[in-house]
This record gives sequence, structure tokens and C-alpha cells, in this order.
Amino acid sequence: MSRYLMDTHTFLWAAHESRMHKLGALAKEAIEDLESELFISSVSIFEIANKYRIGKLSEYQPIAEHCIDAVNGLGARELPLDWEQASLAGSMDWEHKDPFDRMLAAQALTEGLTLITCDKVFEDIPGVNTLW
Repeated sequence: MSRYLMDTHTFLWAAHESRMHKLGALAKEAIEDLESELFISSVSIFEIANKYRIGKLSEYQPIAEHCIDAVNGLGARELPLDWEQASLAGSMDWEHKDPFDRMLAAQALTEGLTLITCDKVFEDIPGVNTLW
């Protein structure tokens, strides 16, 4: 069984039927595979709620207001951020400053998950496997 962590944009696109076309072929296949174990980070839920609150994700209103339903609809599970991951995210020798990306990378590393993302910035981190 393959285990995946969905990046925030991947989760939004997968949960929004009119945005599914944005997913890469391998990403879509992994998300739709009933044998895949999918995770959505609590970090992504925070990022979506925060960006929606400040007006950046208005087109994703149903997902922002009902994130847990969207997670369940994809057959995914929550992945809380633990202290080890928080510490790693803050201390990683990685020039990238986005705190959300740093936390997702730390979770992918510590949990042995493949990160489903189109964001090439994750390729700079040894040990983080990505799929798109």
C-alpha cells in the first residue's frame, strides 16, 4: 500500500471537482486508487482557513467552510503536526521560508510519506519523495 501526504493545493484541487483537471496524471491516479493511504495535514487545514479568512481562497468556499467533510470525501485521514515535526520544520537547513511548506516537508520525512505536489521547491530536500 502506498502512503501519501497531499500538499495544500493538491487537496484543494482534488476536493473541488471543477479543479480536478489541474492534477498531474500520477497524482490523480494515486488519489483515486482505493489502495492508497491518503493524509491531509492539520497544517493544510490551518493554511486554507487562514487564507480563506483573508479573502485569498473565495472560490474554495465549500471546502474552506467544510474541510473535514472534504477530507472524508477523499477517503483521507488527518495528520496532526507533532512536536518532532515542528522542531524539524523550524530547524531544517533549507532556504525556503514558507512555514507551511516546511511543516509539510517535515511531516513527509518523519512519516515516510510521498508528498503529492506540483511544487518543485520540495525537490531541494533530500529524502522528500514527491509525486505529480
